[in-house]
Amino acid sequence: MFSKQHVKLLLIGNAGVGKSALMNQYVNNRFTNYYRATIGADFFTKELRVDEQQVTVQIWDTAGTERFQSLGAALYRGTDCCLLVFDVTSPNSFNALDTWHKEFLVQADPESPEKFPFVVIANKADLEERQVSKRQAQEWCKACTAEYYETSAKEAVNVNEAFLGAIRLALKHHKLSGQTAANESVTLLEKKAKHKKKCDC
Repeated sequence: MFSKQHVKLLLIGNAGVGKSALMNQYVNNRFTNYYRATIGADFFTKELRVDEQQVTVQIWDTAGTERFQSLGAALYRGTDCCLLVFDVTSPNSFNALDTWHKEFLVQADPESPEKFPFVVIANKADLEERQVSKRQAQEWCKACTAEYYETSAKEAVNVNEAFLGAIRLALKHHKLSGQTAANESVTLLEKKAKHKKKCDC
């Protein structure tokens, strides 16, 4: 018997790093050289089976420009895994990861910020004019406890692996959150039972 799960992934990062291209490549197996800035936010849904679970994945692609960041709180909440995207040919987009990481934690306000799952995607790895080294990116990920993937949305390299990694992290986070909630409920019931017993004496 397969259990069904719903997972929300969020792609954030500077404008032009390839968030929409990654999402389109993963969901529709398509790439276009035509660049159109995302207005506010966009999302796709995909159904797949992961580790004997039927999963419905909702992938949100957000605008990378400041004028749309006010939409953050509404969009970020309920996210099960956040994908931070940068362009390996753009040091600015890599340096902005700190800001996006902090912004997400403030806007999403997860219960356990230190345990929330993040995936970092170094996109456009097919381009020769690389300016951010793999080592640099991996060191950043180590400091922030994030998983790291190098991708090319254009060449469809490692895109499926990155999203699948994010989905697995999200499912694990779901499971741990559910266990924590269950434990808290049991503790609360135990406290109520003890309180009632004291009152009955």
